Amino acid sequence: MRLVNYGDLESLVGTEVGVSPWHQITQSQVNKFAEATGDHQWIHVDVERATRELGAPIAHGYLTLSLLPMLAAQIMRVEGVTRGINFGCNKVRFTNMVPVGSRVRLRQKLLKIEERAGGKQMIMENTIEIDGKDRPACVAEAISIIYG
Repeated sequence: MRLVNYGDLESLVGTEVGVSPWHQITQSQVNKFAEATGDHQWIHVDVERATRELGAPIAHGYLTLSLLPMLAAQIMRVEGVTRGINFGCNKVRFTNMVPVGSRVRLRQKLLKIEERAGGKQMIMENTIEIDGKDRPACVAEAISIIYG
């Protein structure tokens, strides 16, 4: 994990911040996400049919996106932060399916940082990679604001 001081964040603009450890996607995780969101499409929750027709059930795209906070927390910690908020996304693309049982990880690049609302607004390029695949599962430009 990378430790960075709140006052030194600007020095990271334009650089890769880091890469998270691998995280395995389980059917239990997919089923819980389906329950939480009401998205029970068969490609996610009907293991028998999805295995027969697709080779395996696939994770929801939004489940993949929802892993950003957990995976990002394993990449970098900013010291001197009192709180942070998610501000949204400029762009999100789901570029590959994530079969259940796959391992994913997050690669982050700090694109931009500027003063905003009494804090620092950061724009991160987030690429969720799939172990053994050339094309990532998701690329998302996410915006957050942190306060020191």
